[in-house]
Amino acid sequence: MAPLIIRAENLGKVYALGKTRVKALAGVSFEVRRGEFMAVMGPSGSGKSTLMNLLGCLDTPTEGRYALNGRLVSSMTDAELALVRNREIGFVFQVFNLLPRATAFRNVELPLIYKGLKKREREEKVRAALASVDMSRRMTHRPPELSGGERQRVAIARALVNEPSLLLADEPTGNLDSKTGQEILDIFENLHGQGHTIILVTHDRDIAARTRRILTLRDGKLEGDDSRPASG
Repeated sequence: MAPLIIRAENLGKVYALGKTRVKALAGVSFEVRRGEFMAVMGPSGSGKSTLMNLLGCLDTPTEGRYALNGRLVSSMTDAELALVRNREIGFVFQVFNLLPRATAFRNVELPLIYKGLKKREREEKVRAALASVDMSRRMTHRPPELSGGERQRVAIARALVNEPSLLLADEPTGNLDSKTGQEILDIFENLHGQGHTIILVTHDRDIAARTRRILTLRDGKLEGDDSRPASG
């Protein structure tokens, strides 16, 4: 059996809005093993974005425990969480968050510069990451010269370049037409086949159906946890 990447135990998150307390997440528990390809889905307000922020160490739970790769991250300081984010987690967002004046190569290289890697090692890793999303021939182009699908491929390469334990994708096809969206999902399928652990956040059941497991949230609670065979 593959080792555990994630152990979430009774995760809860309460936001204080003035004198009002809003419970965005309540008593959510599940585990994720290395190499899983899963979706977190639910309607607006279900808590899926809150859960993604907790899993991505962008926020901390109000209650419960969250362990990533055996380390309890739910009680870490902001500085410690920042280190975990940089080393363990790759993010892919609906908006691509690329630097418009930098080439695809430089956009993907940036996390490695922050990490302090030497130039030759950086270049090898960037070329490999771009090749994995079929963007080797476009690496010298800047985001305004790329299509939406190509920009998302670059964003995926940037998320992969640090060789993270976990790839988190938040509505990664939301800004793309359906054909291009399917091509991006094909990339995630291929990455899953290479052993990457992927959690995809979506409100779209057709997109979730491309994964192997679906967590369904409603009103901040875990409503369903369904495994499924590979499609096709």
